[in-house]
Amino acid sequence: MDKTDKRTEKSSMKHIVRIGRYDIPGNMQVMYGLTNIKGIGKSLSSAICNSLGIDKTTKVGILEQDQIEKLNDAVFNPAKYGIPSFMLNNQKDFETGEDMHIIGQDIDIKINQIKNRHMKLKSYKGTRYPKRLTVRGQRTRSNFRRNKGKVTGVSKKKNKASAEKK
Repeated sequence: MDKTDKRTEKSSMKHIVRIGRYDIPGNMQVMYGLTNIKGIGKSLSSAICNSLGIDKTTKVGILEQDQIEKLNDAVFNPAKYGIPSFMLNNQKDFETGEDMHIIGQDIDIKINQIKNRHMKLKSYKGTRYPKRLTVRGQRTRSNFRRNKGKVTGVSKKKNKASAEKK
C-alpha cells in the first residue's frame, strides 16, 4: 500500500457508525463492535459476519454503506440471514410462538413482561420475584447474598493477652 492509499483510507473512515440503534466506534473490529449492542455476544456476532461474508477483523469505519445496511438488517433479523434458531435469545415467543432475536431496550421490556406474567399467575417464580429471592433453584443458605456491598464480614478482636500467651 502506498502512503497516499493510507491517507485516503483514513480520510474515508467514519469515526462513529450507527448499527442497531447503537453508536459503534469506527476504529473497532466488526466482530467486537457488534458486541457493543445489547443482546449480541461474540458467537452471534461471529455468525453474522460469516453469513454476510464480512471479514471479522476489518474496522467498522471502513465498511461501505451497503455493508452497514446489511449488518443493520442482520442485527434486527438474524434468522433471515441463515443464523440458526438456537442462537436467538427469544425462542418460541409466548405470544406469537416464533423464534425472534431481541436487542437493546426491548430486552428489558420483555423481561419485565415475563416477570409480570409470572407474578400475575402466582407461579413459584412469580412469588419469589417480589421477595427478591433466587428463582431458578439456586441455594440461598450459604452462597446467596443480595446486598453484597452492605454486608461486612465477621471480624475477630485480638486480645493482647491471648497474643502474648502464644
